[in-house]
Amino acid sequence: MKEIVEDVFTNLPDEILGCIVSFLPNEYSLQTSLISTRWRNLWNQILVKHGTIQDITTAVAHFLTDFDEFDPLKRPRKLQFQFGDYNTLFATIATNSKLLLDFSFGNQKLEREYELEFNLNKQHFTYNPVPPSTFLIKNLTLKSLNYLTSEVASSIVSNLEHLESLMITDCCGLQSLFIGSETKLHKLTILDCLQLKSLHLRTSKLKSFRYRGPLPRIWPESHFNLSHANLDFRQGLSCSDLKAQDFDETLLTIKNSEILTLYQWTFEVLIWPSISPLSGSFIFYRLKELWWIENHENKNSISALVSFLKLCPALEKLFVMIDSKSYSAPQSNSGLKQETKYIELKQLKLIKFMGFTNPIDDISVAKKLIELLKGKPPKIETSCGSYLDEMSILCNEE
Repeated sequence: MKEIVEDVFTNLPDEILGCIVSFLPNEYSLQTSLISTRWRNLWNQILVKHGTIQDITTAVAHFLTDFDEFDPLKRPRKLQFQFGDYNTLFATIATNSKLLLDFSFGNQKLEREYELEFNLNKQHFTYNPVPPSTFLIKNLTLKSLNYLTSEVASSIVSNLEHLESLMITDCCGLQSLFIGSETKLHKLTILDCLQLKSLHLRTSKLKSFRYRGPLPRIWPESHFNLSHANLDFRQGLSCSDLKAQDFDETLLTIKNSEILTLYQWTFEVLIWPSISPLSGSFIFYRLKELWWIENHENKNSISALVSFLKLCPALEKLFVMIDSKSYSAPQSNSGLKQETKYIELKQLKLIKFMGFTNPIDDISVAKKLIELLKGKPPKIETSCGSYLDEMSILCNEE
């Protein structure tokens, strides 16, 4: 029976296979690429175009207009647009309304400084001579922009009025970034834009923010409360003169987060100086999951973590990670002498250690954390994957 079914599909033309796929839900249609090499080739067809850098916006618009999300194999889902002498844009449409624009193919060393501005508000939408596509882009990834392609990217993005999620990654030379969206943008990810020094956000609907790279000056102009904040500043500061007060507006956006990733030095240098005078009245009431990352140069001190935990009464999951290569502030632990108002951790169900090379360190930190707990002890998982209970911690105490 299996051979008969395979023979039936083998003898069908590509157009019929594409029609069959069109009846599948979007989340399942792409899985047909795993059936065989022929099916995979159907999904990997590439539309090749040539032109100038000024033609990119129109080429992408036509590419999206011709795509039919209800018949995804009717037209290629991948565009290769060659412009200039050696530069290429790869555009890929994925399921769930996703678009990737990758400018990394070509001259990799264009480090000339530039600024980037994205306006996603209706009054900024520009006239586009290409008819609007029925395929609505809600998730966009921009990779490897440079000073030559920044204006093109701004033109494309500023016409995506339904955009809900934006990722910007590996943009060489990017110094200043402005993102304005008072409409639908609720998720923003910025990764490895290592020269970025200024980030201006006018995004009142933003709920999720992930940043990886040296910390720039962040100006959240509009008020919003993030539910998920991943602040990966392991590479330190992009501006050496950055002060705690420069971080205050960002601090207010993460105050009501439910999930937070935070580096030890960020708390010590940028958060603690601002909240310590408040004598414990600044509380992370909604925080349920904390990813705490530290350099761990001083293996006997977890005072920063303890001070932060006293501000998190609703915490349910705690992940403590060691990254020995991450930035460690020179004034580490210098401002944590003042005690915060004690907050009991009654909801904590899990503590997980990662990256500790010495099992004794796991136990030492676990012991100090247990002293903060009230009620039933949480599950404690060590870096090697074993579990600790309160009795084993006390028995291993020197």
